[in-house]
Amino acid sequence: MGRIHLFEFEDQKWFPKVLRNYGTDFLQFLSNKTKLYKPIVSLLEEALRKSDSQKIIDLASGGGGGLLWLNGELQKTFPELTITLTDYYPNIPAFKYSRKQAPNFDYEVNRVDAREVPEHLTGLRTQFLSLHHFKPKDAVQILQNAVDSNNAIAIFEGQERSLPSFLGMFFSPLTVLLTTPFIRPFKFGRIFFTYLFPIVPCFVWWDGMVSSLRTYSVKEMQGLVTQVKNHDQFDWNIGKVKSGPGVVLYLIGTQKTT
Repeated sequence: MGRIHLFEFEDQKWFPKVLRNYGTDFLQFLSNKTKLYKPIVSLLEEALRKSDSQKIIDLASGGGGGLLWLNGELQKTFPELTITLTDYYPNIPAFKYSRKQAPNFDYEVNRVDAREVPEHLTGLRTQFLSLHHFKPKDAVQILQNAVDSNNAIAIFEGQERSLPSFLGMFFSPLTVLLTTPFIRPFKFGRIFFTYLFPIVPCFVWWDGMVSSLRTYSVKEMQGLVTQVKNHDQFDWNIGKVKSGPGVVLYLIGTQKTT
């Protein structure tokens, strides 16, 4: 099946910020608790070494993804690691929660566009569960901006365009119902919009299924790289690894060394 770029509620400017935050909080909680990104720790370590940096600039962070768990693993090798969370729609309460849990976290209060990252944000750029939000032209622009600014980039997706992934997303409302009481920071509004007026499970259900349909395949990500000017100045590593019952797709670009 070809990639289908249907709309997601999370992308819409009119979608209430509080509901968007509840959705990204759920994704953060699930990513950390399931250790979704355990198989890619070594890939991130290699990217940090090749970029000669102990700074991660996370783009399109949402609620912070699985970075809290990943941070603990990466600090074993990179004790001076710092992580800066950014987003076009920054979830400030979630960012503050991450910083409270791990003092090496920081965040940008103002919106940051992954296609045009401010010059003061330097380091290994990461994206988790977010590349599928961008159409091909915009995805190429994200990669182009990284190459032009000579910043390494590592992109990860926790789903793919497959029947098993689609079925997993189909049953996501059940996961929302089971996990919501344990998501922090605790919000009464999250309880209300999950159980009494179940908007959160419904939009997570829709956005999750659409995410699978939007996800770039390994071949398609390779095609994106070929459209980047001066892409040969970087080394590119593109593939996928198993993660529990699912997969993690990755696209990593690091500066070539002489």
